[in-house]
Amino acid sequence: MRTPTAFACLSFSLLSLFCPPKAIPAAKDNPAADNTAESALSENRRAIYLAAFEQHTLHTYALAGLPASGLPLDVYRQALMGYYQLQKRGLANPAKNTLTIIDFNRSSRLKRLWVIDLQKSRVVHHTLVAHGINTGEEFAQAFSNRVGSEMSSLGFYVTSHTYTGKHGLSLRLRGVDPNYNTNAASRAVVVHGADYVCEEFVQRHGRLGRSQGCPALPMKESSAIIRTIKDGTVLFAHAPSGVRYDSDWLELDPALQAFAQVKGLN
Repeated sequence: MRTPTAFACLSFSLLSLFCPPKAIPAAKDNPAADNTAESALSENRRAIYLAAFEQHTLHTYALAGLPASGLPLDVYRQALMGYYQLQKRGLANPAKNTLTIIDFNRSSRLKRLWVIDLQKSRVVHHTLVAHGINTGEEFAQAFSNRVGSEMSSLGFYVTSHTYTGKHGLSLRLRGVDPNYNTNAASRAVVVHGADYVCEEFVQRHGRLGRSQGCPALPMKESSAIIRTIKDGTVLFAHAPSGVRYDSDWLELDPALQAFAQVKGLN
């Protein structure tokens, strides 16, 4: 497999950054000089973490075959930023390396949900997923965290436990993005299977069926996907272009620090 030119450049940059930095001369009893040295070291460490993160992102993106599957690199990168922060803060299960991504920028006619095994860099599931009745027709356009909105919600979730309801095996979600999805539990936004999520429905109606805000899955695949992602894994619902989504989970420096800690770089 050929690796992208950008990946090669980042690899070279990473090697360069790991070379020992030049010593910063400073008097032992000069606090200003000590602060300068500490600041320079922090900048150097940040550059190392950034290069390592970008290299890791490109490498795993290619290794998992995500370019051919239609998942944009920037969406995958954002999902990783939140994933590592949630791991670091203990909100996600450290024993599980599963990341689920929904790209609401894609038509509902297309497969727009990916379940990725990050440890093995492979896609475990890639399938259709519904959006809410009031979120749009073929494309998702409007989102809400409000109870009764019957819209999908954006951002990062952590999966919880399963239960058996009117849709069969279902999975509770905990929204961890303030202002975007923290009412998921009170809204009963869960992962479940639905008959209206299938290729036949798309062929008849020109779009996928819609839910009351839940990320509903094809009935034939829902149970297997739910068992894979249950109990503390990360799910990221990416906003379509033109829809505002500002999240603390996408701040770069905390994400780099979390990545470095999880990967044992610090």
